[in-house]
Amino acid sequence: MHNIEPYYGWRDLYLSEEDPLSSFYGSEHSEFFFQDKIYDHYIHPQWDNMGSSTLFLKIIFADYDDGYAFIELLGEWNDILYNDIMFLKRDIVDSLIENGIDKFILIGENVLNFHAGDDCYYEEWAEDIPNGWIALLNFREHVLNEMQQASITNYFVQGGDLDQLDWRTYRPLPLFQIIEQRVTKKLEPIRRIS
Repeated sequence: MHNIEPYYGWRDLYLSEEDPLSSFYGSEHSEFFFQDKIYDHYIHPQWDNMGSSTLFLKIIFADYDDGYAFIELLGEWNDILYNDIMFLKRDIVDSLIENGIDKFILIGENVLNFHAGDDCYYEEWAEDIPNGWIALLNFREHVLNEMQQASITNYFVQGGDLDQLDWRTYRPLPLFQIIEQRVTKKLEPIRRIS
């Protein structure tokens, strides 16, 4: 796991540690000193610790004018033992929402497992962004199945093209536009009914 680092291809455009609106503003990362672990596995020092012992993240891009953020995740999403959604919602998402972000793209190819708790924080997140959405990008099939069994997938847009998108080949805005178009298509029938 120590070889898996957050995506660095957009670092010329955005660094969460240099963003005064980011929860990680002023954070310093070593390239050589490994300190955080998931269970007994050290992880790359570029990941940000949000307070969970099993789930780490990196805000790899945030655009406050257009209201979207890309958040890459690493580890085990464990709500039942560690209440990871509480850390994510309270310590990261709330700050982004306060600063105009209402479209979240969670990149989950490095999320290895999901263990559900209750859905209160997911419901609150959805209520806090009435005109926005949360898209799950490239999550593993078994993780999506675990989320579906927990009945929280109705808070996310996932599946289809979002499971196989080669997102690293894009810059942030064109990628966001592609995802927004796909999300809008998926949400359109639901919003017409409501």
